Amino acid sequence: MDIESFRNYCLSKKGVTESFPFDEVTLVFKVMNKMFAVTGLERQPFQVNLKCDPERAIELREEHPDVIFAGWHMNKKHWNTVYFEHGLNEKLLVELIDHSYDLVAASLKKADKEVLKNL
Repeated sequence: MDIESFRNYCLSKKGVTESFPFDEVTLVFKVMNKMFAVTGLERQPFQVNLKCDPERAIELREEHPDVIFAGWHMNKKHWNTVYFEHGLNEKLLVELIDHSYDLVAASLKKADKEVLKNL
């Protein structure tokens, strides 16, 4: 999955916005103003930080040691850095994006969950 496909997929999800809150090259995707995906536009190869259940994060790192790592510049327990153009199939990449989005959406305040539900 290339960066444009990744971007389009993220933006197709309910309540998602994109922004550059840190600098002009770090693209952040948020659901209801809470971050679920981060990528550096100038970082090569293309990689994305995604939120992940801690136990699942460890499993993924063990299953894919060359392409999934503890989150770079993130909480290593809850975030993975995933290399998107290094052999992982698109189905798994979509699953990882969805998992990150779902974790963040589940942690929203009740009022934000209601707004998201009604979008």
